[in-house]
Amino acid sequence: MPVDLLVAIKPLAWAKTRLRGAADGGSGDPAAHARLVVAMARDTVAAAAAAALVRRAVAVCSDGVVCRVLAVDGVDTVADEPADGLNSALRYGEALLRTADPATAVAAMPADLPALRPQELDCALRDALATGGRAFCADQAGIGTTLLLAPPGHALAPRFGPYSAAAHRAGGARELSGRWPGLRCDVDTAADLALARELGLGRLTRAALQCGKRGETWA
Repeated sequence: MPVDLLVAIKPLAWAKTRLRGAADGGSGDPAAHARLVVAMARDTVAAAAAAALVRRAVAVCSDGVVCRVLAVDGVDTVADEPADGLNSALRYGEALLRTADPATAVAAMPADLPALRPQELDCALRDALATGGRAFCADQAGIGTTLLLAPPGHALAPRFGPYSAAAHRAGGARELSGRWPGLRCDVDTAADLALARELGLGRLTRAALQCGKRGETWA
């Protein structure tokens, strides 16, 4: 069964505010922060697109800078419509994907998984599809959600945000139990980034951190 995956990316102006300073030794330079956020998103999308079960990875984003960078990577983007928050944008993206192919399974994930491995995602997607209904993967703390999947005939019904794991569980989605450390390691803080570094960061995230240390500017 094909899986079309939506990767949600916030505008740079308010993305990953708790991570400010992590890219440049605590200085909090906006350019270094933007470079890190974009790099994490690019690594996340690249890992997702490389998963064998993912037919198409689409970024949900309206930030012009991010969209231009992703276009260079060959990534399709869907506008963050109707400008009413993340979950509305994901529902909009889901509608576009299901209009193109009603038989597709639709999945969604955040763009802050720089240690994600395609093999992990494939394992999680197989387990999710095997449930026959909506399924989700919680983050390492068991509070957030790093993957949500809905097979054909089931609405995605995203409830991302604070305590989203409990919200998805309460909404009838089945929680997946696989270990998948890279998939569960969403990066919101410097401590999260340190853990992701131990797991193995994607190439672009590593490069962004090195640029921050050298004080290079955002291009």
